[in-house]
Amino acid sequence: MSLRRVFLVAALAAAGCGVLPAPAPTPTATGTALPPSPRPTITRTPTPTLSPTPANTPTPIWTPQGPDNVQVPILLYHHIAVSPIGSRYYVRPDMFDAQLKLLRAWGYQTISTKLLVKAITQGALLPPHPLLITFDDANEDNYTAAYPIMQKYGFTGVLYLPYDYIGTPNYLTVEQIKTMAAAGWEVGSHSLTHTANFPFLDPPALRAEVVDSRQKLTELLGLPILTFAYPFGDNNSTAVDYVHFAGYIAAMGATGFTANQGKGNLFVLQRCEIKGSDDVKSMTRFLPWLGDPSFLPTSTPTPTARPSRTPIPTYTQYPTRTP
Repeated sequence: MSLRRVFLVAALAAAGCGVLPAPAPTPTATGTALPPSPRPTITRTPTPTLSPTPANTPTPIWTPQGPDNVQVPILLYHHIAVSPIGSRYYVRPDMFDAQLKLLRAWGYQTISTKLLVKAITQGALLPPHPLLITFDDANEDNYTAAYPIMQKYGFTGVLYLPYDYIGTPNYLTVEQIKTMAAAGWEVGSHSLTHTANFPFLDPPALRAEVVDSRQKLTELLGLPILTFAYPFGDNNSTAVDYVHFAGYIAAMGATGFTANQGKGNLFVLQRCEIKGSDDVKSMTRFLPWLGDPSFLPTSTPTPTARPSRTPIPTYTQYPTRTP
């Protein structure tokens, strides 16, 4: 038998017995194993939270004024509406809006009559540009037109009400007055009947106009009646004495041209009447503090000249009511 054949027979025999050749050894690495390389930590960039841009205007700091002489302009309006006859007592709503917009831009802030009186009599902290905005005669457009515009610019006002006018056609109702009072407005007396000869009434009639009007308004409205406004701004020493007697803390005139208020005129405070012929620029003549002129309108229309006419007596424009 050849040698090749002998090897073949031996291999087959070994296979039949289930003995397989030993596998070749796997080489083993020697030495200390290195730690695995650390994986890089992924840091997510947080999404920035958008916050409102802070206002550039700092909070105004209230400063002391008084006692005695203080600077507080008091503006006087009557109607906020378009006049059917070109009356001085009517300021158009768009013009009123423009005037208040300027006051707000120049930093004016309305205060109460009570705070004004405290500043005059004792001294008090007032905003940098304090202001009072008053409305005489209880006209209904004070609610329908003036009130929403005042709210728009964050102002509150003072209503001076003739008792007999309340609830009559075209004048404020009790509900309207209370709504405005709930929003921060004040209410004062403007007499009982708004008579044209107010200072010349006999003592009983004058007493009724001043003293009784306060009592009746308090009972009707359930609101504090702290100040009085003389009808047409007319007054004399007797009228002022009755205002003291009735317990009012101050009283308003209607013919002022300055913001100077003090103990000497506490019962005839200077009010500056804003007429229908006044525009935004002319209104500023009553203001003690002027702001950025860029807020003034670039052009103000010149009122069209009207033919002269005989004015209607003022007292015929007001209603009467039996209380």
